[in-house]
Amino acid sequence: MAEAQPQGTGKAAGGRSAQLAHTGLRPGWTTGACATAASTAAYTALLTGEFPDPVTITLPKGQTPSFALAVEELAPGRTTAMAGVVKDAGDDPDVTHGALVRATVRALPAGSGVVFRAGPGVGTVTRPGLPLDVGEPAINPVPRQMIREHLAEVAARYGGTAATADVEVEVSVDHGEEIARSTWNPRLGILGGLSILGTTGIVVPYSCSAWIDSIRRGVDVARAAGRRHVAGCTGSTSEKVAVALHHLPEDALLDMGDFAGAVLKYIRRHPVERLTICGGFAKLSKLAAGHLDLHSARSQVDKGFLAELARRGGADEALAAAVAEANTGLAALQLCTAAGVPLGDLVAATARDESLAVLRGAPVAVDVICIDRAGMVVGRAEPRGPGEARQGSPQR
Repeated sequence: MAEAQPQGTGKAAGGRSAQLAHTGLRPGWTTGACATAASTAAYTALLTGEFPDPVTITLPKGQTPSFALAVEELAPGRTTAMAGVVKDAGDDPDVTHGALVRATVRALPAGSGVVFRAGPGVGTVTRPGLPLDVGEPAINPVPRQMIREHLAEVAARYGGTAATADVEVEVSVDHGEEIARSTWNPRLGILGGLSILGTTGIVVPYSCSAWIDSIRRGVDVARAAGRRHVAGCTGSTSEKVAVALHHLPEDALLDMGDFAGAVLKYIRRHPVERLTICGGFAKLSKLAAGHLDLHSARSQVDKGFLAELARRGGADEALAAAVAEANTGLAALQLCTAAGVPLGDLVAATARDESLAVLRGAPVAVDVICIDRAGMVVGRAEPRGPGEARQGSPQR
């Protein structure tokens, strides 16, 4: 288990970190952070013959947790090294809590770089529409980058003249294929096991009642500070985008998570002049379709709805049919982008109008920003207030 808890969760009077502190819930670590720790320990042993235990890594936001090794194995002649850590998801009801995440590292010829392999319990991508190519192990881009950076540091420290790591990293999760049956991976075409995920390295725990209460306190803090413009964001990436575009202070940021309805209903009773909603395209397509709870267990991306929006944006029947059959919301967006159909803007505008409907005439102007997984803006809707003309939404 990890030896340290995520830091920086209670310093501000408002914003994402204060919301988390208010819930009283204990954060945990992503599978990506666990895989990074295991890879770092294994590569260190491959070069030095000794496993660091605990092993310390640096997360994207600067936290430096330490992880105890649950298993370790160094092959004769140091041909391979394997280390594993147990995932601690904190107070989040994560299906991977307690899973053993292993990394096996073996040396490759100079110039090979870091090559990723899916070991037992880690899935392989078999369908387009995900941030990885078909055939790739389901190790997401941010965990890959974290692993590369940490292995490069190990190479620089112990590898003599090596400037970078030239290794194969095989990530596996004990019983991962069985655990994956409780996730959306099989439906998304990720077969054989789990995905290695995480953009910050930290699992933010969600208790519905605690998190909704923290959203309300976030609005209260923003209003008390005189903030006239707040942003409800679905996660850390969308929060960065909202700050970059609108230069908002921390106490004007609401960690909305999946609870769009909680933000809108509380602001309806406690208005601010302007609300920006910023989040991933797929999540906000659910809001556009009228869902106020954006969690994958309680609402799904409606590709038929997206097809109707695409038609409104000029898509022909062949493109609309392709959108309706797309593997993911991202795949639908990519199809429309290639054809010059502004599906991202249409989703943003429809989500804005749905939000105004929930606000029921409260004196709040709403704008919406849709982003992709890399944080690029893929759709925007300019501010609109109560009583302004509502765009027609496709029939649902």
